[in-house]
Amino acid sequence: MDMNEIKEIFFQECEEQLAELESGLLKLNDGDRDPETVNAVFRAVHSIKGGAGAFGLDDLVSFAHVFETTLDCVRSNKLEPNQDVLKVMLKSADVLADLTNAARDGGGVDEARSKQLIRELEALANGEMPAASEAPAAKPAPAPQAAAPAPAAPAVNDEGFQPIPFSFDDFGGEEKPVEPYAPTCEILFHPKRELYAKGNEAALLLRDLSRIGEMSIRCDMDSLPLLQDMNPEEAYFSWKISITTEKGEDGVRSVFEFAEWDCDLEVRTVEEDHEPEAGDDELPMQPVPFDLSILDDADTDVPAEADEAPTPVKQTAVAESNVVPIAASPRAEAPKSEARAVPAAQQAAAAASPAASAASAAAAAPTIRVDLDRVDRLINLVGELVINQAMLSQSVIENDNNGVSSINMGLEELQQLTREIQDSVMAIRAQPVKPVFQRMSRIVREIADVTGKSVRLITEGENTEVDKTVIDKLAEPLTHMIRNAVDHGLEAPEKREALGKNPEGTVRLTAKHRSGRIVIELADDGGGINREKVRQKAIDNDLIAADANLSDEEIDNLIFHAGFSTADKISDISGRGVGMDVVKRSIQALGGRITISSKPGQGSVFTMSLPLTLAVLDGMVVTVAGQTLVVPLTAIVETLQPEASAIHSFGASQRLISIRNSFCPLVDVGRILNFRATQANPVDGVALLVESEGGGQRALMVDAIQGQRQVVIKSLEANYTHVPGIAAATILGDGRVALILDVDAVVAASRGQSLKQEISLAATG
Repeated sequence: MDMNEIKEIFFQECEEQLAELESGLLKLNDGDRDPETVNAVFRAVHSIKGGAGAFGLDDLVSFAHVFETTLDCVRSNKLEPNQDVLKVMLKSADVLADLTNAARDGGGVDEARSKQLIRELEALANGEMPAASEAPAAKPAPAPQAAAPAPAAPAVNDEGFQPIPFSFDDFGGEEKPVEPYAPTCEILFHPKRELYAKGNEAALLLRDLSRIGEMSIRCDMDSLPLLQDMNPEEAYFSWKISITTEKGEDGVRSVFEFAEWDCDLEVRTVEEDHEPEAGDDELPMQPVPFDLSILDDADTDVPAEADEAPTPVKQTAVAESNVVPIAASPRAEAPKSEARAVPAAQQAAAAASPAASAASAAAAAPTIRVDLDRVDRLINLVGELVINQAMLSQSVIENDNNGVSSINMGLEELQQLTREIQDSVMAIRAQPVKPVFQRMSRIVREIADVTGKSVRLITEGENTEVDKTVIDKLAEPLTHMIRNAVDHGLEAPEKREALGKNPEGTVRLTAKHRSGRIVIELADDGGGINREKVRQKAIDNDLIAADANLSDEEIDNLIFHAGFSTADKISDISGRGVGMDVVKRSIQALGGRITISSKPGQGSVFTMSLPLTLAVLDGMVVTVAGQTLVVPLTAIVETLQPEASAIHSFGASQRLISIRNSFCPLVDVGRILNFRATQANPVDGVALLVESEGGGQRALMVDAIQGQRQVVIKSLEANYTHVPGIAAATILGDGRVALILDVDAVVAASRGQSLKQEISLAATG
C-alpha cells in the first residue's frame, strides 16, 4: 500500500470523524451533558488532527489544534457548553470539514472565516465568554514558580517556543496517604518519534494518567544531545512514574492503549512496602516537579506556533529553573513503513476515559471498506442473473404443459434463491440517510445567519436505509427545500413573537419506510403558503388565466414551475425562481413524487416518496395496443374491470369512471403514448387506479395484465435517449425489451400538458 492509498483511507475516516463530531455537538446543543458525548467530540477532532499531522496538512492541524484546546476546556468542566459556545463550535465543525475537503480535493477555504473562528475559540479557551468565566476563576492559582513564564514568555527564543512550567511532587518526596485497596504501579514510559509524528502528545498522556490516581514522576533527560546535534523530529525524553490508583495495572495500560505501538512502556504493580531495587537509585534521572493541571489553564498542547519544531533547552537550565519544555508534534510525513499507524482508530484521543474507550470498542460493529465500483459490478451481475433466471423459467413453462416436472420445481427454488441473493446484494449498498441529514444542519445554520432568523432543525429516522445511488442524489433537492423552508416558510423572530409563537422556528426532517419506498418529510412551523400571493404571481407570469378555478392543492403546486418565485426582491438566497422546480425534476428523475400540505399560519409539509433503489423494481406487466409495458407497483392502488354503467363522458373527449360513489378521470395510456390514433373502449380493457404526484387519483386504462414481477431497471437515456412518458426499460423473461411507464408524466399529459406533442415530434423526427 503506497502513501496515496493510506492518505485516501485517512480522508475516508475523516468523513466518519466529522459525522461523529457534528452528531455529538448537536446532542450537546440539545442539552445532552453525558461526559462520553464530550469525549467522543474531542476524540473526533483529535483523530483528524493526528492524521493530518502525519501528512503535513498544516492548515488542518493548526485549526484542529485550537478547536481541540477549546473542547478540552469543556471536557475539564471549565467551559460550560451553552448555546453561544456551541454556536461557535458548530461553525468550527463546518470549517474543519471545509479544510478537510480542501486538503483532499485541492480547493480553497474562507481564510477570513477560519481566522475569525480561531480567535473566538481562543477566547472561549481563555474564559472570556461570560457564561464560561466562572469555572476558570474557581481554580486555585498556579504555584509562583509556575506563574513565572506568564504571557510574555512566548518570546523566549526566536522560534516562538514557550516552555511550559510544571510543579509535580518530587518522585522521592513524602508519600501521600492512599486507600489500602488502591495498588501502586511503577511505569517506565519512553515515547518514540512516531508518537509525535502522528499528532499525539506525551504531556496529554501524563495528564490523563494523573486523573486516575495520585501520581509522582521523574523525567530522564540524559539522552538529550547538545543543541547542534539535535534532531527536531526525534524523541529524547522518557519518564518514570509512580501512581496509586484503584484502577490498577489494567487502568494504567488503558491510558496508553492508543499509543502502545509508538512508545516503550513497562508497567508493574508493587506492594505498599516495596523498597527500591538496587538499580533504582542508579537510574540517571533528574527529578523535575510537574503540575499537569496547568494544561487545563492554558492550551491543551503547545501553541500552534510551536508545532513547527521543538526547541531544546539545556539540562543545566532545567535544573536551575525547574522548567522543562514539552515537545509539540513535529509535522513530518510518516514513512511508508508506518502505514499501520495512519488509521484514525489508532489516533483517537488518548485522553478518553478507559471505560469509555472499552465501551466504544465493544459497541463498534466490524466493517469492511469496499470500492463502490465493485459493489455496482456485483449488483449488475446479479441483475443479469435475475434476467437469465426469468428467461430460463419462461422457456421451461412454455415447453412443460403439466408444470410439475422436477425441472420446474428446481426452477422455483432457483427463483427463491435468486431473489434472496438479490436482496442481500442490494442490502450491501444500502446506507442510512444520516450523512445527508447531517449536511442539512450546516445549511440551516448558514441560512439562519444570513436571514437573521433563529432556527432549530430536528431530524428523525436518520438510520433509515436506502440505496446509495438514491442518497447521492438527495442532497440537491433537500438543500433547495431547506433554503425555501427557512427563507420563505419561517417568519422573522419578532413577527413570530407577535403571533404568539416561539421566536425560534422549527424545521423537522423525517425519513421512514412505507410500502416498499422511503418517505422523506420536511415540515416547518412557519406561516404556510400564501395562496393569494402565489395565485397572483402565477397570473402575472401568465402561468394561469385570471379566471382559473384552482383548488388549494393546484395552487400549492404552482411553486414547482420553473422561474416561479414569490420573493419580493432578489437576494443571495432566493428571488430568481430557481429552486423548487429543481426539486421536482430531481425527485422525478429518482422515480419519486413530491406532495405539499400547507395550513396558513401553521406551516407546510413537503413529502417526498422515493424508491429504495434504482436497480430493481416491482412492477405490473401490462399490454397496451400490442406493446408490453411495466407499471411500477408502488404507484398502483388497485386494479378493476370497468363496467359500461360506470363510464361517463365529460366534455368533448374526457371520460370518468365511477368508483365507490366518486368519479375518477379515465386515462387511455395507448392514446397518450400515441400507440393508437383513437381511444379504446374501456369495457374491453382493465383500469389501474394510480396515485399521481399531486396526490390525486387517475384510472389508467390498459388492454390486459400479464402478471406481477420484479424487473431489473435499465436506463433508457444512457443506452438510447430520453422518451417522454417512459421512465426506463427492462428485459423480460422471453428476452424482449419492455418499457417502464412514467406514471406521473402520463397523468400530467392527461391534464393537457405537452407530453403528446413531444411524443409526436419524437416519432416524426
